[in-house]
Amino acid sequence: MSDGRSYSYQYSYPWTAAQPQRRGFSTSAKEIVEITVAFLVLTFDFVLIMYGGGAFSGATLASFARVPLWLVLIAATTALTAFVAHEMAHKISAQRRGYWAEFRWSPIGLAFSVVTAYLGFLFAAPGATVVGGMGDPRDWARTSLAGPLTNAGFSAVFYVASLGAVAVGSVFAPWLFFLAWINGWFGTFNLIPIGPLDGAKVLRVSASMWAGAMVVTLLLAALGILGLYGYFVP
Repeated sequence: MSDGRSYSYQYSYPWTAAQPQRRGFSTSAKEIVEITVAFLVLTFDFVLIMYGGGAFSGATLASFARVPLWLVLIAATTALTAFVAHEMAHKISAQRRGYWAEFRWSPIGLAFSVVTAYLGFLFAAPGATVVGGMGDPRDWARTSLAGPLTNAGFSAVFYVASLGAVAVGSVFAPWLFFLAWINGWFGTFNLIPIGPLDGAKVLRVSASMWAGAMVVTLLLAALGILGLYGYFVP
């Protein structure tokens, strides 16, 4: 039963007035702009890491003008599946249950992600899906689980595709393993049951549901990284 309180999805749990409830998918210009900017920044982050290698690689601004289109597409696919699809899964799950839900960016988190990508690694907190009026812990568990399970689905698809790519000798096989790994890892990370992460909300309701999801995402992440190293790292 809802207690009429409203939670902010990932960052904290402030009490605010419940938003009007709606059923079916809805969005706003604000959400579209903010999720698009977050997507573009994360795509740039992945290009920095995959092509430039960070501040200590010797890459220059001029060298980034020669980034091949296929690498940009892989970076965009990474951001789209690991992040955007994850957040939209939370949103759709919440809206199907009659709650207001929209993505909101974190400008500081996005700026910090560019700094870390320039240094050769990525730590990103680009924003979160904010849900209004949700007070039932079971709704929170299902809404929270939707994101990692979406990552698991993409990871499985990319892993199967990578095996097919290996079989035909495609040069894109290592990148498909990479996509399988990063989706599995992103789902696993978000299932860690601490603080504002998805796993804390799931574990609060069902230990078995949380454990099952964690095993699936962790296994897929392991398959992706083992495939990548097994086939392509000397």
